[in-house]
Amino acid sequence: MMNEELKEYLAKGAAALRAGELSAAVDAYLSAVAVRNNLPDAWFNLAWAQRALRQFRPALTSYAQAIRYGVERPEEAHLNRAAILSDHLFQLDEAELELRQAIDINPYFIPAWLNLGHLHEDRGLADAARKAYMEALAIDARNGRAHARLAVIDISEGHPGQAITNLNRALDNVSDARGRADILFAMGTAHDARENYDEAYLAYEAANWLSRSVSPHRYDRIAQDRLVERLIAASPKRAASIAKSDRAAPIFVVGMFRSGSTLVEQILARHSKIVAGGELEFLPALTSSYGDQYPEILQELSTSDFERLRDLYWSDIQIDITPTSIITDKRCDNFMHIGLIKSIFPDAKMIHTHRYPLDNFVSLYATDFDHDVPYSYDFCDIAHYYLTYLRIMEYWKTLYPKDIYDINYDLLVASPRREIERAINFLGLNWENQLENSSYQSDVVQTASLWQVRKPLTLRSSGRWLHYAKHLTKARELLGLSESGVKIA
Repeated sequence: MMNEELKEYLAKGAAALRAGELSAAVDAYLSAVAVRNNLPDAWFNLAWAQRALRQFRPALTSYAQAIRYGVERPEEAHLNRAAILSDHLFQLDEAELELRQAIDINPYFIPAWLNLGHLHEDRGLADAARKAYMEALAIDARNGRAHARLAVIDISEGHPGQAITNLNRALDNVSDARGRADILFAMGTAHDARENYDEAYLAYEAANWLSRSVSPHRYDRIAQDRLVERLIAASPKRAASIAKSDRAAPIFVVGMFRSGSTLVEQILARHSKIVAGGELEFLPALTSSYGDQYPEILQELSTSDFERLRDLYWSDIQIDITPTSIITDKRCDNFMHIGLIKSIFPDAKMIHTHRYPLDNFVSLYATDFDHDVPYSYDFCDIAHYYLTYLRIMEYWKTLYPKDIYDINYDLLVASPRREIERAINFLGLNWENQLENSSYQSDVVQTASLWQVRKPLTLRSSGRWLHYAKHLTKARELLGLSESGVKIA
């Protein structure tokens, strides 16, 4: 029989979760399991709250306890452990073991098969990924995500025609909006690869329409304008004067999504002193934790506050690096937070990736971001966001002109040695011959570019917008570009 104290803790935990008060939920569930240890649901809920608070290792322990004490669907706990291990702790072998345990418990658990496929894709293991997605389809032939990912692998291997045939067949059987959107994004990519640009656009347009229809987020142009105004008004006008760290500041790779940031990071990581960190989440999580107080709260933080945030940043890094290594932080939209970055890391340098805007727009429109980038559904929304990005980047450059280096994607793919050498000089490092190696080096890529970045450098993406020019008229005009894409004086 449950005692009153335990009932109270469990009730407080449930109420705190419903209210989004995660710290209170953690406290309540920790109190509950301290009273009685064998509470699988309490351990599971505790793990969920800990993960949301980025307490990843405690969350792993709590999920393990939920499994130990007989949580009703242990495969879900294994799935969540796998996500933490792969996405946050970069322990892919351990993540795969968790997924296989989930599948052993429930061979019909489709999320585990899909995540296993994604894990293999991140590692560049096409055959293993294909097998996992086929297993998912054997369970549910109408799973749009599995069909789409199989098609993307086919396209990457030079078989877009086969992908189109399979996707057309799948589209007849998939009825849910999210699954159809997945298929249509892949369909667009396949038609683009075959240079069927009108068909590609129709597929992308339908995919974006469906994605927007089910997305919990809407792009708000007024809110974006206001945020930029607030960032400019609230950000410090010079780098903070905090105690020097024993560690080198991260290299922040910033810019628009789909601007070549993954390629740049992977090239830089060939240097013996640089370690690719990928899309680290500390800064977005930090700014989100401040809620409506950000960015104005920056004016209230003291030197010791920024030193504490620096320590928290380093404690959040889950990649093994030596004290002399320099890690990259490739969360592109950190361009919004350069003022915050320079307050935490006064000596930080930014690598700003950019490319011809209309090419960037097409790449954004053609990418399935799965609700995370709501402005990508519409070319005019993309143009609006792009203009706000230009505005704030120009502002940061007036404050930190010596700490921001622009890398143009189109120049990089055309003259890699020259552009890479300039970037390395900017970072104050010596040239190393492996930087010029044209073959892909890294084992793992966890971005939308995971297959493209593994191929040799190509000029194909430069000028891609011309194939979609008739659909870009309004966006082009918002940027003040002529029909040929030249800036109108």
